[in-house]
Amino acid sequence: MPLSLPAGLILVAATHNPGKAIEIGALLDGRFTLLAAGALDLPEPNETESTFMGNAILKARAAANASGHIALADDSGLCVAALNGDPGIYSARWAGPEKDFDAAMAEVERKLAGSGSSDRHAWFVSALAVAWPNGDVAAFEGLVHGELVFPGRGTHGFGYDPIFQPNGYEMTYGEMEALHKDSISHRALAFAKLKAALFE
Repeated sequence: MPLSLPAGLILVAATHNPGKAIEIGALLDGRFTLLAAGALDLPEPNETESTFMGNAILKARAAANASGHIALADDSGLCVAALNGDPGIYSARWAGPEKDFDAAMAEVERKLAGSGSSDRHAWFVSALAVAWPNGDVAAFEGLVHGELVFPGRGTHGFGYDPIFQPNGYEMTYGEMEALHKDSISHRALAFAKLKAALFE
């Protein structure tokens, strides 16, 4: 039987980031009762994999096993060409335990200056994994390429959004209204693949 997500399911979003949980809910078109792992006090697993997809699958499986519900996890981050793809899977860790993304964006700028490179090409990756309590998993990935801008612009979104200007746009993610960003983002691309594969 093919994997599917019929409307009305209880779905656990395997995240402790309230901003990401809200964005996931919007991208799922309100089809499900969405419960965030943070709100359920589920433990955060150690992200021990070396790829976005590996960590997404690890988080989705942990949430499905702990909750008994189908779980969806997103592992996403910013990759900077001149920094050999960093911060990459460590994007959240660069913000530290306080989730201080102003400090993380300043670190990106500092490391770029130290690299001596004028290349400002960067890309956002979103790896999505859906895990069922029986062990089944479905996985999808979206990428958006763009340029870094300093100082950052805009107060919308979260994370590194103010310093990322996607190719073809004059605005950073941080300057885009949520509906606009949600229609073109790396996460939107990954969710489009998920919907095509799993929505009934």
